[in-house]
Amino acid sequence: MRKLNILEMNRISVEQYKQAVKTPLVVVLDDVRSTYNVGSVFRTADAFRIERICLCGITPRPPHPEIHKTALGAELSVDWTYHADTLQAIEQLKTEGYTIFAVEQAEGSIMLDRFPDNEQTARCAIILGNEVKGVRQDVIDQCDACIEIPQYGTKHSLNVSTTAGIVMWDMMVRMKHNNDFSHIKRK
Repeated sequence: MRKLNILEMNRISVEQYKQAVKTPLVVVLDDVRSTYNVGSVFRTADAFRIERICLCGITPRPPHPEIHKTALGAELSVDWTYHADTLQAIEQLKTEGYTIFAVEQAEGSIMLDRFPDNEQTARCAIILGNEVKGVRQDVIDQCDACIEIPQYGTKHSLNVSTTAGIVMWDMMVRMKHNNDFSHIKRK
């Protein structure tokens, strides 16, 4: 087994990315304060060809050197919007036909490993909250449901960028029937 070099990975250009079929998933960051977490979410969103990111409230926005440090340019490929309040983003996403899920520990939350593969996963948005306070209750109140990542250790939460990666991957796999990545092949 040999590690692939950068040319063998057949990565697409930013221009090709912009034109490519996307995973019909929007990631909403609700008052995420760390530029490094934001950059990491951009980088992961690029890897899974997520449709776009909504940056809300106090969440830092590109261009920003610390976002770039972790995004490594993904802030240029992944579309993003800014909303002063997450509730505005939810309202817009609902008018666009998205099902809205907060990623939060809440009464009646659906464990990610038990999340159903059905029409709810056809086009959805996931909301990730502040590093300390999580997703705001008034935001949860406007969501269709909450998704929770099962955890079995002593800590009650994961880092927001780790959470984003786990949920984006899981949702991308669930939505794979909507994606056509067949033209990207490794040598």
